[in-house]
Amino acid sequence: MLRLEGIDTGYGRAQVLRGFSMDVAAGEIHCLLGRNGAGKTTTMKAITGLLPLWGGKMVLDGDDISKLPAHEVARRGIGYIPQGRRLFTELTVAQNLEIGLMTRGSGRAVREHVLDLFPRLRERLTQRAQTLSGGEQQMLATARALCIEPKMLLLDEPTEGLQPSMIEAIRDVILRLRGEGVAILLVEQRIDAVLSVADRVTFIENGQSRETVAASDLSIDDARIERYMGV
Repeated sequence: MLRLEGIDTGYGRAQVLRGFSMDVAAGEIHCLLGRNGAGKTTTMKAITGLLPLWGGKMVLDGDDISKLPAHEVARRGIGYIPQGRRLFTELTVAQNLEIGLMTRGSGRAVREHVLDLFPRLRERLTQRAQTLSGGEQQMLATARALCIEPKMLLLDEPTEGLQPSMIEAIRDVILRLRGEGVAILLVEQRIDAVLSVADRVTFIENGQSRETVAASDLSIDDARIERYMGV
């Protein structure tokens, strides 16, 4: 599905990713783990075209997407749910969804499918996004990304600050998408949440990929987790 081959990028003169490589398969939940500042969000911004590559290559379904601008990456079927949600807060729930639908020209059937996944949003279609609870805003951010009918979905800290019932709702949707063959790249600091859903885990340190292992081979007290995520 998606393959990153030795990518380099950063901000201004500050290089963050240094020859970073990983791959995410269709129907897989692949988690990227590392300390704050290791390069997790930068990786997602590079994939989505929000940060230009300085070197390396990104391949989606056999096509080189390394130089595509962000709007073209989205049209290729990569959905992004950033940390902090980044909703259009002055717009209604329905209008936020419409923006997602416009990206790839998706129709009413897609909108209805997304609202079936998040029935609470159906009850709030005319409500402005800024008036939603934190969990509802996360639902809306996820729903907006799903409106592009993604073949791959990037989620950056999707459970941050959410109550358990909302976390469970987001988790259920992620698992359902995996079952539908969507490739999922997940950044999450809650190790228990990661190990309960992930298929593989890649550890990132100082902008470099260190190890990729099956999630089933890890445990909460695994030495590798302490090594790459410990303070």
